[in-house]
Amino acid sequence: MARLGGAVSILTGGAATLVLSACATAQMHTDEQLNAVAQQCGLSLGEVMQDDSEKRLLFLMRPEATAQQRHCTYQWARRNHLRLVVIHLATETAN
Repeated sequence: MARLGGAVSILTGGAATLVLSACATAQMHTDEQLNAVAQQCGLSLGEVMQDDSEKRLLFLMRPEATAQQRHCTYQWARRNHLRLVVIHLATETAN
């Protein structure tokens, strides 16, 4: 019976850790950090940004971002407890 109690306490402790990690607070990242992410993901400087009014969102603003660029940025956002918002910019063509 003692073995069962130990297993239950391990499971309870693991569940508490999982709940606490889900409550992590989003933080504002510096321009240097955001530019480093952009470069790692094959984007230009300034195409990955955050806004002070909604710290939990990470914006990707690039016309025709590739699936690989979006996925790379999404992974970084998720690791940092952020939601990725992809903004598709329309490009104008001269006729």
